[in-house]
Amino acid sequence: MEAWEMADRKSFWAWCLESEEPTDADRAALAAKLSAEYGTQITAKPVPSVDDADLRAPRIPIPDSVADWCSTSTYDRARYAYGAHFTERVRAFNLDFPNPPDVVAHPRNETEVEATLDWCDANGYIAVPYGGGSSVVWGLAPPQDRGPTVIISLDQLDQVLEIDDVSRAARIQAGVFGPHLEDQLRPSGHTLRHFPQSFRFSTLGGWIATRSGGHYATNHTHIDEFVESARMVTPSGWWESRRLPGSGAGPSPDRMVIGSEGIYGIITEAWMRIQKRPTFRATAGITFPSWEAGYEAVRHLVQAKLWPANLRILDPAEASRAAGMDGQHALVIVSFESAELTQRHNIAQAAEIARGCGGHLPDDEIHIDDGTGTPTGRGGAVGAWRNAFIGVGNGVETSLGLINDTFETAITWDQWPEFDAVVREKVGAVLAEVFGKHHSLSCRFTHVYTDGPAPYYTWSGMGTQGGELEQWQSVKDAANEALVSAGGTSTHHHAVGRMHRPNAYDRQRPELFAEAIRAAKKRLDPNGILNPGVLIDP
Repeated sequence: MEAWEMADRKSFWAWCLESEEPTDADRAALAAKLSAEYGTQITAKPVPSVDDADLRAPRIPIPDSVADWCSTSTYDRARYAYGAHFTERVRAFNLDFPNPPDVVAHPRNETEVEATLDWCDANGYIAVPYGGGSSVVWGLAPPQDRGPTVIISLDQLDQVLEIDDVSRAARIQAGVFGPHLEDQLRPSGHTLRHFPQSFRFSTLGGWIATRSGGHYATNHTHIDEFVESARMVTPSGWWESRRLPGSGAGPSPDRMVIGSEGIYGIITEAWMRIQKRPTFRATAGITFPSWEAGYEAVRHLVQAKLWPANLRILDPAEASRAAGMDGQHALVIVSFESAELTQRHNIAQAAEIARGCGGHLPDDEIHIDDGTGTPTGRGGAVGAWRNAFIGVGNGVETSLGLINDTFETAITWDQWPEFDAVVREKVGAVLAEVFGKHHSLSCRFTHVYTDGPAPYYTWSGMGTQGGELEQWQSVKDAANEALVSAGGTSTHHHAVGRMHRPNAYDRQRPELFAEAIRAAKKRLDPNGILNPGVLIDP
């Protein structure tokens, strides 16, 4: 068994391991529940087996020079055919693989990464760098046939190579998954402190390539702030920046790598800024009589520059769905942490600001840990929200007609109230048109800045079994149009991929900037083999 052929493999269709997939009985029970709830007959198809996938035969002969780390197994080709979006999981569940990759490469070191990329470039094969496959924006394998395709998985490059305790930085290989990364930093008392919701099934290289946002809501949260230097192999050679705490020497070479989504080259490692593991914590959940009062309190809190680790608001619908509240009140969650200092003063200041904005917060609901390990943020509405946030489901509802998805953005505070109203009106109208009364739309802030929030909208609808993809597309088109036309960004932390092009991202960025990206790609990837169709047209 090769290193990448693990006994407990990741599911080829669900957001979980194979051992965690739902059973046929689980799906049948949910189908019966949904049938009764919505007054329609829903039939649960059996959980698929990858052995039943009928894939096109590989079109690429694998030479001996790369054969040791290349695979054409049905599992690998199905597993790496898609990312993790709802639409992709539906297609994989239904064994719909019109354009599977021909080969999946698992290079074990930089030399083998370079050899694989050179092989693809010399033969004109499409090459797609692949981290954990957690993309929810169609950011991975080309959706239509662009010729023979090789997925280059970085899963074997998964080590923390060096820790500089004096500068608090670590040299880390790009293919390491979040839990394994933290396991390697923990013995020295360090953490990267970057925890996206995809943490379990995403990698450092993927975070860098997609400009990932961790769940910390203020200050250092985006992966951008953690990259000290990056190393990337391109068809034209190696790209490596100098390791520095900061520099004013022209445009940053790291900024071209961060967010590049695999179109320039393959990130193999990076020096990352790390931190001491926190031991002092403080958390509070504050209720507000309305969504408007709550988000005004959030604005005051973030503009006070206390820099809480967590500062989120859940609108009444979201607070009811995810935190078990009454559906009438908004919930603001504020948390602080430090490796060195008690957070009593910070939480007291935050409580004073929130109460001054109309928030309800009894003293006994402020939870403080002064380094003794006392749990904070584990009980009540805050704990319920936390469990819902980290408890990503195993796909039991897939292909039962139920559609759940999200879209996120960012906007300045002065535009926010009107922006929110426009988005709710336009997306709400389409939800009603597509799903009738069986739909929901809610909002929370995932990140907040002194100049504006990053709202994250969650929607669901009971659609038609078998028609989920078309119904989802109607809502997504409306969301893209609403966000961009109202002045927001097409994406705040989920990347661009192919989903946000061309009717959203292309409208947001300057056309001259797109031409500059094309010119850079032409220099680094002259034959245009790397992940075509992402960010720009090939």
